[in-house]
Amino acid sequence: MLTRRSFIEYSTVGLLAGASAAADEQPRAAASSPPAGHNDADTRSLWCALATRLADPVLGTLATRRLKATMPVESAPGVKDRPDYTHLEAFARVLAGLAPWLELPSDTTAEGAERSRLASLARLALDAATDPASPDFLNFTKGGQPLVDAAFLAQALLRAPAALWQPLDPRVQANLIAALKSTRPIKPYESNWLLFATSIEVFLHRVGAGRDDARLLNGINKHAAWYLGDGIYGDGPEFHCDYYNAFVIQPMLVEALDVLGEESPAMAKFRDQSRERLTRFAAIQERMIAPDGSYPAIGRSIAYRCGAFQGLALAALRRALPAGVTAAQARVALTSVIRRTLEAAGTFDAGGWLRIGLAGHQPGLGETYISTGSLYLCSVAFLPLGLPSSDPFWRNPAEKTSWEKIWSGENLPADHALKSPR
Repeated sequence: MLTRRSFIEYSTVGLLAGASAAADEQPRAAASSPPAGHNDADTRSLWCALATRLADPVLGTLATRRLKATMPVESAPGVKDRPDYTHLEAFARVLAGLAPWLELPSDTTAEGAERSRLASLARLALDAATDPASPDFLNFTKGGQPLVDAAFLAQALLRAPAALWQPLDPRVQANLIAALKSTRPIKPYESNWLLFATSIEVFLHRVGAGRDDARLLNGINKHAAWYLGDGIYGDGPEFHCDYYNAFVIQPMLVEALDVLGEESPAMAKFRDQSRERLTRFAAIQERMIAPDGSYPAIGRSIAYRCGAFQGLALAALRRALPAGVTAAQARVALTSVIRRTLEAAGTFDAGGWLRIGLAGHQPGLGETYISTGSLYLCSVAFLPLGLPSSDPFWRNPAEKTSWEKIWSGENLPADHALKSPR
C-alpha cells in the first residue's frame, strides 16, 4: 500500500511552479533494474511520480487554457508546421497511457488523491480542448496529423469511461463528439493509420454517437490480411523493423475487437486470434529488455522512448502475459526501461517538458514529424498502473527477467514461435 510519506517522497505535484526545475537538470546515472526486493509500494510510488511528472505540465496548462501559450515546441531543424499539431499530440498521448490509472476507483490514499486531482484536470482539459470558444481549442481538422491524435484521445476515453467520459457535462460530450467526427474527411494512409480511423469510430459507436462502417472496418480487415506470423503484423503489406506493433497496431486492434468481437463469428475469431498474438508479442518484448533497461534502438519514432513497450504493458494490464513471464518479471522489465528512458539527464527541460531523445536529449533522433507533443506517447508504458496495488504485478517479489535468467546460466525452456492456424 502506498503511504502518504512514500508518495510525497517521489511526487512532483509542484512541477508547474518550478519547484523541481533545478533538479531536472542535474546529471543522473543511467538507471538499472531495481534491486531485489524493490517492489510493491516502492516501485508503484516511483511509477506514480513519473506519471505525474509527465501529466502535470500538459494537463495543468490545458485545464487552465494556457497550453498553447506555455508549452515549448521542439522539432527538427527547418520544420515549421508542428505547432499546428503538437498540443493535441501531447494531450491525447499522455491521456492514452494514464487512462487506466485514472479509471481506478477513488480511495483515501495519497495516490488516490493524486489520481483524483489528475482526473479532474483531465476533464477540464477535455473541455478546453474541444470548446470552440477556448484559446486552447485544439486542431482536429487541419492537415493529416489530427487523425492520429484524435485516435489516441479516443483510445484514452475507451480505457477510462468512468473517469474521463461519463462525468462530463453534456455540452462537453457534444463538443468532444463533434471534434472526433470532424476528423472524418482525413484519409488515412494504407498503414497503421487505418487503425486511427477505426479507433475513433469504435469510440463513437461505444457512446451511441453513430459510426462510419467503412472507416471502422477497413483498418480491421486490412490488418487481418497484413498478419505476418509469430504475433507480428505488417505496417501495411510489408514488414517494417520498428516498434509500431507496440505504438499502435496491437493495442488499437485488440481494443477495437474487444468492442466489436461479438458482431459476427468471423469478428469473434479474429478477436481471439488478436489476443493470442498480443500475448506472443509480449513474450518477444520482454526478452528484448536488457537488465539496464536498454533495448535495440531500431526503426522510426524511437524518441517515443519506453512507449515502445506498450505491447508488454498492455498484456500485463490485461493479465494476458505469456507462460514463462510472471507479473513480477514484467514489472521489473518495464521499470528498468521506464527508468532508463525517463531518468537520463536532459530528458526534461527546466520547465518539466519532455525533450527529443531516447536516453537524454538527442534531437537528431527526431524525424520531421516529431515534436514536443509527440514524445508523450512514452506514457503508454505506464498502463499497468491501472492494476490495483494489491495485484501480483505490484505485490509479488522482484524476479529476474528472461534476459537475466538466460545470460546468468539458468536452464530455461527454448522460445518458440506462435503457430498460425491452418
